Amino acid sequence: MDDTAIARVRRFQRTVTQRIGALNDAFMGRDRPLGQARLLWEIGAEGTEVQVRALRARLGLDSGYLSRLLRALEADGLAVVDAGGADGRVRTVRLTQAGIAEREELDRRSDEAAASMLRPLSETGRERLVAAMSEVERLLVASMVEVGVFDPGHPAARHCLGAYVAELARRFEGGFDPGRSIPAGDDELRLPAGMLLIATLHAEPVGCVALKLHPDSGHAEIKRMWAESSVRGLGLGRLLLAEAEAHAAGHGLRTLRLETNRALTEAIALYRACGYAEVPAFNDEPYAHHWFEKRLPE
Repeated sequence: MDDTAIARVRRFQRTVTQRIGALNDAFMGRDRPLGQARLLWEIGAEGTEVQVRALRARLGLDSGYLSRLLRALEADGLAVVDAGGADGRVRTVRLTQAGIAEREELDRRSDEAAASMLRPLSETGRERLVAAMSEVERLLVASMVEVGVFDPGHPAARHCLGAYVAELARRFEGGFDPGRSIPAGDDELRLPAGMLLIATLHAEPVGCVALKLHPDSGHAEIKRMWAESSVRGLGLGRLLLAEAEAHAAGHGLRTLRLETNRALTEAIALYRACGYAEVPAFNDEPYAHHWFEKRLPE
């Protein structure tokens, strides 16, 4: 890792935390620090209930720290935490009327703070700052994506595979029937036959890619490549491909193969950009129009 790049990231963090007032115990001029203010925002308005574990996953907070933040909001009369479910372990939180009012005031002051950043700049400077912030946000979100091996029976896996089938059915001319396609069943996506990689963001599944391993022939097949539409443009496709290649190489396989439909133009462009070369058909997949192969370096 480049030491200069690391130093620039740290300098950027110091500048941002100072500019937004993260160091101030009275964030936005209110009698609470940034952590409590952010939690008020995430719980939401209109008295809706949110699961505490969902908040913890979304914000990436330690359970103990989150509990302390919630207790502080309860002590100020801004939130109510309830233990629900049959065993009382599913905790939910909602804002009180005072909490909703406080959230609205923080929202108003946040708009004013954002305007104060833009006001001293020229029109060109404002456009540059907003564009730069959008790019930084995109890259930071991309850096929070995690990829791991999941059992195909896991709920996150079922979600991704179901979304994959639904998207192909919507985009393919004449639809998509998985029963007609070359199978990639659950048993084929568990070691030693293969594996399923799931990408998660804030603990929610946002993409997947599967590998079918063929050690006898020295190659692996890439199957079930999918990304949630809301995260496209973050480089998730490249990340999933790179992870699949790394896992294939880890099992001693140096050739990756895949096939795809002509309707998936962005996927075809991605494969070519990632070094996959078009080759003659190597299977009889009825939905395929293009076949690709890539040799990994030793």
